[in-house]
Amino acid sequence: MRALFLPISRHIVRIENPNPLTNPTHFSSTATRRLHKATRIVSAKMATESNSSELTHTINLPGQLGQPLTVVAAAGVSDSDFRTAIECTLFKQWLKNIQTETGLLSNGAMSVKRVVIQGVDMFGNRVGFLKFKADVIDKETGSKVPGIVFARGPAVAVLILLNSDGETYAVLTEQVRVPVGKLVLELPAGMLDDDKGDIVGTAVREVEEETGLHLNLDDVVDLTAFLHPSTGCRVFPSPGGCDEEIGLFLYRGSVDREIIKQLQGKETGLREHGELIRVHVVPYKNLWRMTADAKVLMAIALYEMAKRDGFLPST
Repeated sequence: MRALFLPISRHIVRIENPNPLTNPTHFSSTATRRLHKATRIVSAKMATESNSSELTHTINLPGQLGQPLTVVAAAGVSDSDFRTAIECTLFKQWLKNIQTETGLLSNGAMSVKRVVIQGVDMFGNRVGFLKFKADVIDKETGSKVPGIVFARGPAVAVLILLNSDGETYAVLTEQVRVPVGKLVLELPAGMLDDDKGDIVGTAVREVEEETGLHLNLDDVVDLTAFLHPSTGCRVFPSPGGCDEEIGLFLYRGSVDREIIKQLQGKETGLREHGELIRVHVVPYKNLWRMTADAKVLMAIALYEMAKRDGFLPST
């Protein structure tokens, strides 16, 4: 697939509403005081309204020539947050995605008219989460396609299978997941911190941080690489609202029974960053019933199908 380069206009415009009221000069003193009082009230209202001035940014997309995309800031989004949003990797990747061979602009049936940046959450010096709304129009009907986006970017997860005394175990982590209000058993996983594409390295680092296990890079298998190329060889757990794409990996090894005991209940994670993680080890044969984590269930499906179709040795 050929790379797409986006010619982006860097012009950011602030549109403000000038106050049309001027001071009166030909009234009696009483009338003038009354008018001044009324003017101050109206002026205060106008000043409040003018504070919600609109930031705009124009992008010319090769996928819809002659129809520039307008990006605006929602009320409450600062100048700096707006600039950060339109320059961040998450937004640029979304623009690339809509122009790929399977993107929503690929066959000319749709167009993107407007994007409203609604919020930015920073993780240190980088954008962690980006919230925006896109006005995507179906040209045949003229109707809008639902376009609220929570962008968080690519992530990785690892299915770790350890054989011990003839039994295969899976290694999970129990983590606090505030959005669902629960403690969740899931695969060791993490977000990619940048766009350099060190996916396997990130997967191994996440496993070490969350479980304490040290994996050999050469022994890690990319399960999502077995998917058809048209999929991008990644899985989308919630494409109706989130751009997150996950690379699922497999590690298989053999350990002593003592290692299984040491892992069970182990407390790990970067606790200074709020990661309160407890390791769980469960028999693989029971794994599919032990958690509702989509990463676990997708990894099981890919692993079993890859074995069935000969992409992986059965043992």
